[in-house]
Amino acid sequence: MLGWAISFLVLALIAGFLGFTGIAGAAAGIAKILFVVFLVVFVISLIFGRRPPA
Repeated sequence: MLGWAISFLVLALIAGFLGFTGIAGAAAGIAKILFVVFLVVFVISLIFGRRPPA
C-alpha cells in the first residue's frame, strides 16, 4: 500500500513538473488517500497483530 502511495506521489511530482496540473492533482489526491489507508491498516496491525502466546 505504501509503495502505491509513493508511486502516485512520484507520478504527481513528474506531472506537475511537466505542467499537467489536472493529472498531478488527481495523482496527489490518490496518493493522500492511499497513505491514510496505509496508516490506518498499519495502526490496526500494530494493535491486533501481536498477541502473547496462549
